[in-house]
Amino acid sequence: MSDLVLGLLVLGACLFAGVLVYNRMQERAARRAAEHTFASRHADSLLEDEPRREPVLAPIATAAEPRPDERVDYVIELKPARPLAAALVLEGWRPIEQRFARRVLLAASDGGGWRAGLQLVSRAGIVSEAELIEFRSEVETLGARIGATLSAPEMRHALDAARELDRTCADSDIQVALHVIGENVNPELGEQPFQVVRREDGVTLVLDVALTPELNRSYEAMARAGRALATAHGGRLVDDRGNALDERSLAAIGAQLEAVRQTLAGRGIETGSPLAQRLFS
Repeated sequence: MSDLVLGLLVLGACLFAGVLVYNRMQERAARRAAEHTFASRHADSLLEDEPRREPVLAPIATAAEPRPDERVDYVIELKPARPLAAALVLEGWRPIEQRFARRVLLAASDGGGWRAGLQLVSRAGIVSEAELIEFRSEVETLGARIGATLSAPEMRHALDAARELDRTCADSDIQVALHVIGENVNPELGEQPFQVVRREDGVTLVLDVALTPELNRSYEAMARAGRALATAHGGRLVDDRGNALDERSLAAIGAQLEAVRQTLAGRGIETGSPLAQRLFS
């Protein structure tokens, strides 16, 4: 009888040890899968010559990456009942990302939750109601899969706000062009916040307003460059209609650009900011 009891104890110990080993192997496999996922998403060719750093579990979006933003995105909050490995959430998110491409973002939030966003407005216009419904349905499926509760704004109100923002963006989506007309105008301006486009009778300086950081300073730099080129080459500085641009005309254009900048800033969008880059892409 004592030998039987001893045998059972030995067998139980072996089974217990086997369970521990199996659990440890499963944890390591999940960690390797998660690290592989994050390493592949954040690879940077500029850093290939540096010593390799071991990847760690981290939020999907870093400080340098865009995150869902209620000003331009339809944002759904996912709150899992228990902490989840990032790799598990990413696995469920990948089909959504493939479906909507660059228009969707996912980022970890405080408390172990996640924020999923669909960009509502871009230069192409606003998303359709059908697309928004599909996105919400897909995220709800993901939430059910990972055991998370969801909270999101009412879709009709979100679309109404998107239409209003789209009208503002359409009014602000402008380019300013200054033309230097003359013979042999050959600008060597170096790095500038504006574009230089050659034309048969001179050059054109172009400023994309919404995408230009420090708009006022950038416009002043372009106006100075235009005046300097016209003076150096005996040319004329004119607008799109061929009208000469003097100091007063240039100042009037600058005032109009400041009004555009203030309109966007009133919605929390600074020209040239990452948010503006997303909106006007």
